[in-house]
Amino acid sequence: MKRILIVGNWKMNLTIHEASLLVKRLSDHIPVHRDIEVVLAPSMLALQPISREIDQRKFHLAAQNAYYKDEGAYTGEVSFTMLRGIADYVLVGHSERRIYFNESLDTICNKVQAAIRNDITPILCIGENKHERESGETKRVLHDQLTTAIANLTEDEVERVVIAYEPVWAISTFGNGIPAKPDEIHAAIKWIRSILGDLYGEQMATDMRVIYGASVDTEFVPSILGLEGIDGLLPGAASLNYAKFAGIVEAAYKMLHSGQKS
Repeated sequence: MKRILIVGNWKMNLTIHEASLLVKRLSDHIPVHRDIEVVLAPSMLALQPISREIDQRKFHLAAQNAYYKDEGAYTGEVSFTMLRGIADYVLVGHSERRIYFNESLDTICNKVQAAIRNDITPILCIGENKHERESGETKRVLHDQLTTAIANLTEDEVERVVIAYEPVWAISTFGNGIPAKPDEIHAAIKWIRSILGDLYGEQMATDMRVIYGASVDTEFVPSILGLEGIDGLLPGAASLNYAKFAGIVEAAYKMLHSGQKS
């Protein structure tokens, strides 16, 4: 069985000191779980100092972004090469990067390649917005975002990618604040794995890790993680609250050991 992956995206929040305090509280409240992998994604400024203080038995780190060139005259950017040895994961294609910073399909493809090239696991975020969903374009959007992002990878490289389904319409920042229903999430996850199956075969489609992220909170954990084909969660705001985030991890552990996980 694949380990459950819980990734806390702190976004543009917390000073270095505040981030350090949150790590301390999380460490106090989250025990080591062999079958759950907990990943923290602090701001870029806090990433390096936190890498020196985390308990690596409990936590791995993810960068929230990076630039796809390994080096050069790109003022203000941080490359994937610079993140080697600091971050094990990186978020790529997050809805906020697509919407606020106009990241194109080509840019996201380049970032996925750069992550793999630098031995950092990309967490590829894909998802449709409200208009696309209401227009019946969900399948097309997911297909296009997924296939273009991994187009230049070998089959072995694709297998290292984590896919995060985050329906934009279900995110409180962009949507109507109404969480996605389990059957809606399951249908999208099933479609994503179907795309992978058509491209790489059923075994690889089954083996790849696919997680869910859109307004994730403690009470939704059993209903989401209990769905077939979901390997983890990508909470945002809830990950800034140590009690909520620890609760998400604990709920995942209880669900896993109660036999509810398919």
